[in-house]
This record gives sequence, structure tokens and C-alpha cells, in this order.
Amino acid sequence: MKIVTDIPVLENIPVLVRAPLNVPIENGKVTNDYRLRKAVTTVNYLRGKGARVILISHIGEQGTETLEPVAEAFGRLVPGVSFCRESIGPAARAAIRELRPGGTLVLENLRRHKGERMNDGSFAAELAALADVFVQDSFDTCHRLHASIVSVPKLLPSYAGLELADEVAELRQALTPKRPAFAVIGGAKFSTKEAVLTSLIEDYDHVFVGGALANDFLKAQGYGVGKSLTSPEVPKHLLHLLDNPRLVLPIDCIVVPASEAMGPKARQMARVASLGQVNPDDIILDHGPGTSALLANLAGQASAVLWNGPLGNYECGFTDATLALARAISASNAHSVVGGGDTIAAIEDAGLLSCFSFISIGGGAMLEYLARGSLPGIDALER
Repeated sequence: MKIVTDIPVLENIPVLVRAPLNVPIENGKVTNDYRLRKAVTTVNYLRGKGARVILISHIGEQGTETLEPVAEAFGRLVPGVSFCRESIGPAARAAIRELRPGGTLVLENLRRHKGERMNDGSFAAELAALADVFVQDSFDTCHRLHASIVSVPKLLPSYAGLELADEVAELRQALTPKRPAFAVIGGAKFSTKEAVLTSLIEDYDHVFVGGALANDFLKAQGYGVGKSLTSPEVPKHLLHLLDNPRLVLPIDCIVVPASEAMGPKARQMARVASLGQVNPDDIILDHGPGTSALLANLAGQASAVLWNGPLGNYECGFTDATLALARAISASNAHSVVGGGDTIAAIEDAGLLSCFSFISIGGGAMLEYLARGSLPGIDALER
């Protein structure tokens, strides 16, 4: 896989960069610019070489959102950033013609065009016609079979950005970690985590399943989980994982009456419950202190720690177990790799980002890479 530093000529060359610009926005303002900060290194390298930098990305899920506030926020990190309200067509081409060497232009949300998600060849061709070189630096989207990710590289000389190259190097190392190795997979939906759990349990000495994901495992063991989030049926492969001695599950939890779970008094109503003490009308929203102590012990013994996904209901403010694990890992001597948007936000709020060896900008992309050893967007570059 060639990287951006392998591009032979960049002076006055229009370079199309798939950048990690999909960041949270509230009331028209970016609320977390972590991914934007990770994009700066590649953009500044290209600017320093005199390239005309054209940033493309999506934002949100509806296809109607705009990247304009993102361009504004990125302009506070990189000087001279402009924005175009189109992603293809005459207006985009005109904006690129006006772009001076070292300048940066952000084009509008790619998902405003159906051709992006449909991986339409005509849409990919219109994007490719905007530049002479393509740089993929959006690891967080490399698991998508979208036009800007897998089809544009077929049409232009293509390279990995510096952030993408770092992601691949770190996660490739995570596939064969130093032992003893400890992995933590949180979040929800066993169907989206089955492949990575199956892979990790072969190479890691301990694999902890946390968050709402753990509810399926506890339910399969015969413990009551009240009205907590679970899969409609116990997944068949989950039963095979239960028999593996490397699997680690919570030993206690934080519960709230389901009627209060989303209300303002949820934190006050919370109580610690051991397994078997969850009432039928309770909902599990975090892990308890016993589980946090167990995780801290495993992190302290590990040479390598891999972590993806929060351990509690982050949106409702149940971050105790997540923050306890973050502190335990930061206090350890392990090589630590962490990913997942909510996980990173919690770690950053605690001021612990710099204590981790590597922070991945990918959530689902990180999990898929660990499960299969590559991603469609990376395969497209290697071809």
C-alpha cells in the first residue's frame, strides 16, 4: 500500500482526500473535533508540498446534513479553508480552479448524492474528474462499499494518508499482540460483534464482553436481566463462546427501574446488583464496582490491551465503569489501542487521551478490520 509521502509530484496538483470529517454536530456547531485533529497531519503534509487539497466526506446518516460547520471548525485547525456547497458539478469544478497551491477546499456532503452509497460508477467518475491524485485518509469509513471509498481508487493514482497508514500499522500489530493480551469489547448488538469476538478469543488471553452486549451472555447463563436490551433470541454462536475459558463477563451491574431509566432521576435511582439480583422491572445501565476491579486487575497484568465500545449507557450518563477502565489502562504499562466514538469521548472528557498508545478513529471499521484483517477501502488502495 503506497502512502501519501510516495507521491512524486505535488506542487499545484489537485489532490482529492477522503478525510474523516463525520463528526458530531449540535445546533450547527461541532461538539467533538477529535477526528478533525487526526486529519490535520495529512492535510498539512499536502499543503506543505504545494498541493491543492480537496476534502471529501459524508456527514450524518440522512443525506441532508451539511459539512459547512465542519469546514468552519476545520478552518480553526488549518488556515485558509474554504467550503463549496456542491460535491460535484460546475460549482465544485470552479471552486477547485480558484484554489491556490497550499489551499484547502471542503466539498459538500457526499451522501447528498444517491450515487455515493450505491457505489455508482458515474458518480465515482465525476469525483475522480476533480483531481489528479486520490488519498484515502478516512479509516472510519473504509468498511463501506461506497463510491468514494472503493470506486474512485480505480480511476486515479491512489495512496493512503498518514492517519490511515498509522491505523493499519497499529491494528495489524493488534492482530498478533504481545502476551498476556487483554481485549474489551463493549457496545451492543451481538450480530455486529460476533466476528470480532470469534477472532480475538483465539489471540487474546482474556476477552471481556461488556456494555449491553453482555446482557445476551448473562441471559444465556440463566441470569435475569430484567428489561435490559438483549437480542430477540440467544444467538447460537454465543453458546460456543460461553464455553471458552478466555471469555470474561461482568460479575455485578448498575440497575435502574426501567420506568426511570431515561428520566432525570436515573442516576439517583441507580443501585448495585450482583448477578441474580436484577429485578424483572430493572434495566442494566452499567457495570458495578466488582466488575471494574476485575477489569483493572486484568489491565494491570497485560502487555497489550485492545478496547472498543463503552461499558455503560453513555448517552444517559452511566460512565463509571468506562472511566474506571480508562484509568486502569492509563496506569498500566500495556501497549493500549482504543476505538469507538463514545469510548473516545469519555476518555477525552476524563483528560486521559494522551495516556493511551493509540486512539483509532474507527468504531465499526476497527471491529471489522480486527475480524478479517483488512477492509474494502484498504483493499482498493492495495489493488
